[in-house]
Amino acid sequence: MRTISFVSAIALSVATAAIPAVAQQAPANPSAAAGVHTDLPRVAHPSHYTISVTPDAKNLTFSGTSSVDLEVTEATPFLTLHALDLKISSATLTPAGGAAMPITITMDPASQTAKFTAAQPLAPGKYRLDTVYTGVINTQANGLFALDYPDKVTGKETRGLFTQFEAPDARRFAPMFDEPIYKATFDLSAVVPSTQMAVSNMPVAKEEDLGKGLKRVTFGTSQKMSSYLLFFGVGDWERLSKEAAPGVQAGIVSPKGSGEQGRFALNELAPLIPFYAEYFGQPYPLPKIDNIAAPGQSQFFSAMENWGAILTFERILLDDPAITSAAARQNIVTTQAHEVAHQWFGNLVTMAWWEDLWLNEGFASWMETKATAHFHPDWFPLLNRVDGREQAMNLDGFKTTHPIVQEIKTVDETNQAFDAITYQKGEAVISMLEAYAGESVWRDGLRNYMRDHKFGNTRSKDLWQAVEKAGAPGLTSIATDFTTKPGIPLVKVTGLTCKKGVSTVSLQQGEFSIDRKDEVAAKPTMWKVPLLVSAGGEPVRTILEGGKGTVTVKGCGPVVINSGQLGYYRSLYTPAMLAKLTAAMPTLQPVDQTGLIQDNMELSTRGYQPLAPAFDLLAAVPGNANPIVTGTAFGEYVGAWRTLEKEPAAQAKLLTRVSGTFKPRLMSLGFEPKAGESLPNADLRATLISGFGTMGDPDVVAEARRRFTALSANPKAMDGPLKTTWLNIVARNATKADWDAIRTMAAASTSAVERQYLYTLLGRPSDAALAKAARDLALTDAPGKTTSAAMIVASAGLHADETYDFALANRARIEALVDAQSRVTFIASLANSSTDPAMIAKLQTFKASVPAEASRPVDRVIGGLTERAKARPLFVKGLTDWLAAKKK
Repeated sequence: MRTISFVSAIALSVATAAIPAVAQQAPANPSAAAGVHTDLPRVAHPSHYTISVTPDAKNLTFSGTSSVDLEVTEATPFLTLHALDLKISSATLTPAGGAAMPITITMDPASQTAKFTAAQPLAPGKYRLDTVYTGVINTQANGLFALDYPDKVTGKETRGLFTQFEAPDARRFAPMFDEPIYKATFDLSAVVPSTQMAVSNMPVAKEEDLGKGLKRVTFGTSQKMSSYLLFFGVGDWERLSKEAAPGVQAGIVSPKGSGEQGRFALNELAPLIPFYAEYFGQPYPLPKIDNIAAPGQSQFFSAMENWGAILTFERILLDDPAITSAAARQNIVTTQAHEVAHQWFGNLVTMAWWEDLWLNEGFASWMETKATAHFHPDWFPLLNRVDGREQAMNLDGFKTTHPIVQEIKTVDETNQAFDAITYQKGEAVISMLEAYAGESVWRDGLRNYMRDHKFGNTRSKDLWQAVEKAGAPGLTSIATDFTTKPGIPLVKVTGLTCKKGVSTVSLQQGEFSIDRKDEVAAKPTMWKVPLLVSAGGEPVRTILEGGKGTVTVKGCGPVVINSGQLGYYRSLYTPAMLAKLTAAMPTLQPVDQTGLIQDNMELSTRGYQPLAPAFDLLAAVPGNANPIVTGTAFGEYVGAWRTLEKEPAAQAKLLTRVSGTFKPRLMSLGFEPKAGESLPNADLRATLISGFGTMGDPDVVAEARRRFTALSANPKAMDGPLKTTWLNIVARNATKADWDAIRTMAAASTSAVERQYLYTLLGRPSDAALAKAARDLALTDAPGKTTSAAMIVASAGLHADETYDFALANRARIEALVDAQSRVTFIASLANSSTDPAMIAKLQTFKASVPAEASRPVDRVIGGLTERAKARPLFVKGLTDWLAAKKK
């Protein structure tokens, strides 16, 4: 699964060929899975499901029948399966070779289970459980859900059905053993409208005309897999396809009228299959890989790795020349790379329980970067790992953090596990471990791991053992430290000498924290930290353990103690060393430039060093730097400008400095895309325009206004990759007439992506009255069931307090607009940009209204606001002092 919010994504602006059978590795019997958590009695496990559903899309209900072949492993008076929002009308249990016996059904909504009790205790053996039931079709992405969107040709409202089962929602589709360790094969069939396309994990095996405009579609038997990977969808769709590998067809399924919008994604999807098959040493075991474009959005996820039938929201899959930005095109590539990596890491080999979710998500995040670097090295994707590291550290530095491998027992705890610790810290730690083991040893270990555990379940220790055996002694202890201990190592340089061309660096380990500085200074957590240290030449590998160490490295150049930025730790230099790095900044490797910028800005902001040296380092980035580095540096300035919101004179002075460095780069790139330019340059243009628009640069704001005015004569005047960038500037500075014009455009659009983006823009104005109008509009049916939440998020950007109060005042209606997994996080996050001290008390009141196991998101916002209130005045003073000390 890929998690990215709709607002962030925009701002970044059926085969039947057979393949050779693959020998299936039998997983351990779930009844013997000692130490693996379960919500179910470990007395039975499934081997095969036969499920048939008949959706009633109009009335948002469905009926179903299910047969589960299972084995009872010890005598039991009843069977317990997961079931949620299902009405089971009848059930029978049939022993192998025996007669069906009636059973009583007891539903327990609190535990999301159904108990099936026979007249006599069940002896060990094989059985078949048959059920008849009905369920609901949701309007948010939980279980079987509906998405309404405008037909791309006629504009008529159209409805498609999709499923989303991760983490605990397959139980909304049929009674199931809905935990990852209970793997089984699936036969799925559905009764659907004759004119529509139905899609599942496997190709269609048979279609039967039932008359009255209906058909029964039966899909091929799936591979052995966990229940959360099952997929079903049906709608007015079309499909582009091509061969990905011998016997494997790749397809993009999208709403009718999409035409060639899926071609870019298809051409990027197909090569991933042989690439991953070779890297992991295991062939792709299904005859097809579809990626289904779903109109709409979710506040919880952007794409899901259902085996052979990936679900991706349309805004991150289709390439529409009228609105798709350079950043969005890159996101198409990286999201597909992430989800296809899951076909091996997650689907073929699956974590035993959600505590090891990072085995799915951290590895898919790491692999998406590796794959993108393979196919698009000119995009500099490895530099983005620094951004990922920072996202993780922004959570990991607080006391509300958790280890990568965390204890998970409830549904709420599972849902909260999909965060930057699981994804981005996971990727950062894997990158560090790969560097420690070496690329070839690391890959050999992964291949052995895949070979030994395919079609089964694992825990983190299984992977470490495989890599160690491949030739990386000591890796397990390092990996265990970084996956079971929360927090961030702090590596401090305590001394440096250079004699005869050799630098000797003295190091001390501590712990970096945002809200526990005194506590960790007195008693820091200790890790075994792999280091890569350089002094202008080849880096030296070493391990820092026991709190102190010394490393010698050739060269007397500026020392970088996290060379290549592959280590997950903060690097604190002496003032003299940092000054030397500042002087050398233009000549350093781009990855070290961006890593040093972000590391030192955080160290200064959090009080580990003065602010001036960090801004000196930032100011040393030349205006002609690598486009990714330029974007990072420029983003730091924009963030600083926002912090000076109550200091208009300082804001103006900062804008003058920023303009002097970066405005020439923007003018060189120009306001119009150029034929043949690189994607990073195209994305940098959008980044600079957006940032200068935010800071009120008169040239950029005037250009946005000019382009918007042109829409009155030509509705397509703004079409192109910068459309969302320019419109965002207009929306921020919107008048009532502008706001009304955007609303009219949104209502008239026949593009689901454009429509949801335009409605979201209505929440962006700095004008409080217009933002309120957007919030009120979000509670109507006009924006669409999955767009309203994004409008409210947009409103919170500049009006956090009003938006939070609005959400609490309309809590039941707001929660209906958000996926069940996201409700607590969604409401709490609306307060993120508040500067009102009273907000913390409001959040504490809100926290009291949610289950204790669901409260971590609230605590995170409270912690962030508390620390920001302390840090902001110091940051503002440090920045204004730095500006005052600089010449104009």
